[in-house]
Amino acid sequence: MNVSVADVAISPIELEIIYNALTAAAAEMDVTVWRTSRSTIVRELLDYSTAIFDRDGWNVAQAARIPSHLNSMSYFLTEILARHIPPDRWGPNDIVISNDPYCGGQHLPDIVAFKAVFRDGRRIGFVGTLCHHLDVGGSSPGSYGSSATEIFQEGLRIPPVMLVEGGKLNEPIRDIILQNVRQPDILWGDLQSQLASLHIGAASVERLAAKLGQTRFEAALRQLLDRSEAAMRAVIGRIPDGSYEFEDHIDDDGISDAPLRIRAKLTVRGDELTVDLSGCSPQAMGPSNATLSSTCSTVFYALIASADVPIAANAGCYRPVKIVAPPGLCVSAVAPAPVVHRIAIGHRLATVLFGALHQAVPSRMPAAYYAVSYVVTLQTIDPELGRRVLVEIEVGGAGALPDSDGASALSFGMHNNANIPMEMIESDMPVTFLGYGLLTDTGGPGQRRGGLGLWREWRIDCAMAQLSTNLDRFKFRPFGLAGGGPAAPSALYLVRDGQTQALPSKVTNMMLKRGDVVRLETSGGGGFGEARLRARELVERDVRLGYVSAAAAKDSYGKNG
Repeated sequence: MNVSVADVAISPIELEIIYNALTAAAAEMDVTVWRTSRSTIVRELLDYSTAIFDRDGWNVAQAARIPSHLNSMSYFLTEILARHIPPDRWGPNDIVISNDPYCGGQHLPDIVAFKAVFRDGRRIGFVGTLCHHLDVGGSSPGSYGSSATEIFQEGLRIPPVMLVEGGKLNEPIRDIILQNVRQPDILWGDLQSQLASLHIGAASVERLAAKLGQTRFEAALRQLLDRSEAAMRAVIGRIPDGSYEFEDHIDDDGISDAPLRIRAKLTVRGDELTVDLSGCSPQAMGPSNATLSSTCSTVFYALIASADVPIAANAGCYRPVKIVAPPGLCVSAVAPAPVVHRIAIGHRLATVLFGALHQAVPSRMPAAYYAVSYVVTLQTIDPELGRRVLVEIEVGGAGALPDSDGASALSFGMHNNANIPMEMIESDMPVTFLGYGLLTDTGGPGQRRGGLGLWREWRIDCAMAQLSTNLDRFKFRPFGLAGGGPAAPSALYLVRDGQTQALPSKVTNMMLKRGDVVRLETSGGGGFGEARLRARELVERDVRLGYVSAAAAKDSYGKNG
């Protein structure tokens, strides 16, 4: 007798084993990308993600990679299935790629690749991998300019299309992509690593399905989503009913000096939560905008990260959450708005959500972290080496918690990147690093001090180079909570011919010459609790280690180091 998926009984222990098997499959995909990719942004900075999805496109397991990617990949895949390439058009040897923010993606450098997984002729799931590619064309090297006013200026926009169909590479599609980017060999190498990762993931899922049987496998995926939904409902149910509001600001959009307001109202009723973002600023002319996919990803990250118990992160967590964001806001941009700096919106929204939740559950929410990906792109132009593109994403300090200081120079929040070893960059392009370290006095003062930001200096060693930056926190500092002080603002400087010039946070295609030095200073995290309550021995330790200067210790804490 045939048993339906709904009638299959799986014990909690077996379900946990299946979940870990799926997570291991996603991790195996992760390692494949890491070992086979070409660019430093993928191989070293680790700006990529991998996940496993059910037959309807909902993620059930993922590797421990980038929150902003992972919580949006289901949105992307379900959008592709519903509006572009329906499920019945997918075969076992097809691979679909896209980077279009207005087809469910986030920004153009993020190219996603999906492959359907079949068992006995039936589609049982999908595997997906997303990589931030070094360059996808557009007006700025690294495809990260800050002056775009429409998405067409930001790079090549790839609609959902089959790059591989029936096991055969669609060479014209590949050629169109490679013809429009600055380092085609690097992009093609990274894209090939994504394709290899999909084959590894699909084989792992097929083996698991063969072991469990098709019906039992599909039942397990359904139950994993239901289990995470129940866990998220329980977490929400332990938050006191009520409405909680908070806001923060983006400095500007790179075109206008006007700040962008990020405002959230959280309403908890029983085991459901509504996040109303209607109070956010309208979409900007410049690229500090986010699509709804990006914004939903941030909301889900903040809720999963702030849960009082561990939750298996998958699409089941999304079900008890309603997001209100009318089209045309900076958190719900509509085409053709530029969106390359969408992560600034995501980071800042995460801190706003933490700030709102602090009103409800103050014992576990941190003060604001630096809340921006410090994206610095350089293109060196050398007669012998040719053109080389570098995309760096720097970090700052984490916000203090009620019971601990914030971590310093930590990749926190919406990204989960590593740093690129300086020696590797210097061996590939004419750039020398003059220094890299923690920045004194950048953590917000408080009973618990915010983590420190960092400084990093690049010297240009060739005749010409181009600099573009997408930075923030130059005006609006990371806030403290419960009486804690804000962190220091960020800064960017150009040192030329012995003269130091302050630069704005957003720079596009600034020409540099040999000997120029670019210095970045990032924000720390906000403090938690009143500074006067900080223990003297902790202040003395901070001064001794160089985290806080003696003058700042006296000014902020009323204590000499």
